[in-house]
Amino acid sequence: MPFSKTKSTKRFSFGINRNLTAKKAGSNTVTIATLPYEDSQYSVGQTSLTMTVREAQALQSFLNENLSMDSESGPSF
Repeated sequence: MPFSKTKSTKRFSFGINRNLTAKKAGSNTVTIATLPYEDSQYSVGQTSLTMTVREAQALQSFLNENLSMDSESGPSF
């Protein structure tokens, strides 16, 4: 059963496409794209990064470990 979802902010567009029954490479992907945003120092052009869901889960784990803050000791390293 195919699943697709997107979310956008001023600067980024996030997307996920999953098909749990498909065995074809590229059927389970996560995409992060920059959006043109004039008058900003961040993103004027447009570029995108596509990764597998497994790679996105590794990125999620990395971010969860390193962006979580312990109020007493700061970020966990």
